[in-house]
Amino acid sequence: METVLVLGATSDIGIAIAKKFASENYNIQLAARKPEQLKPLKSDIEIRYKVACTIHEFDALHYHTHTDFFENLNPKPDITMSVFGTMYEEEDAFNEWNLTQMMIDVNYTGVVSILNLAAKFYTSRKNGTIIGISSVAGDRGRASKLIYGSSKAALSAYLDGLRNKCFKDNVHVMTVKPGFVYTRMTENMPLPKPLTSTPDEVADIVYNAFKKKKNTIYVKWFWRYIMLIIKNIPEFQFKKMKL
Repeated sequence: METVLVLGATSDIGIAIAKKFASENYNIQLAARKPEQLKPLKSDIEIRYKVACTIHEFDALHYHTHTDFFENLNPKPDITMSVFGTMYEEEDAFNEWNLTQMMIDVNYTGVVSILNLAAKFYTSRKNGTIIGISSVAGDRGRASKLIYGSSKAALSAYLDGLRNKCFKDNVHVMTVKPGFVYTRMTENMPLPKPLTSTPDEVADIVYNAFKKKKNTIYVKWFWRYIMLIIKNIPEFQFKKMKL
């Protein structure tokens, strides 16, 4: 039975993904900054799905602990999934460097730190899967998502390169680009219902795409075309727009 490591397992998407893979008979390793919050999820998974589930403390910003964290996992996960991230109001982040740095460090630097370790392990054994949750916000820089979008653009580029680097060693890397998702992080945002997914929808689509070894997926298919249109607006016109 294969094991899935969910990094950021207290998030709404992380919870849904952990339950989805458990329902498909995968053992689960739950990792988060506040591991005590994972106890109810662990019990639910073990009772409901009859698979092994363990809890691990993981802080994306404590880079110096990441090597020991990964080395101490027993068993080593067959699938490593990065779900964690953070988002602040863009004007606040633009005006307060500590918020800008937090988004960059959590959404990009912390992900690279831990996924580099997973990739080294998987390439050494010539097998494994890495899944990273990025965002459609990274497809083109926009004023409304200046800092958040740029951190996700960096993450998407990293996952593209990691996929290219690891392919020859039979390691698959999948990039997931949700659009709007109903989560605690977005609960105060007026989200358009037709364009918005639930965490359970994200989990189902991620699992199905993983089984098909997809490379880059948009959780709702039309986001691919929405972002394609946005990416192809000429710069002389785009810079005048409020997006």
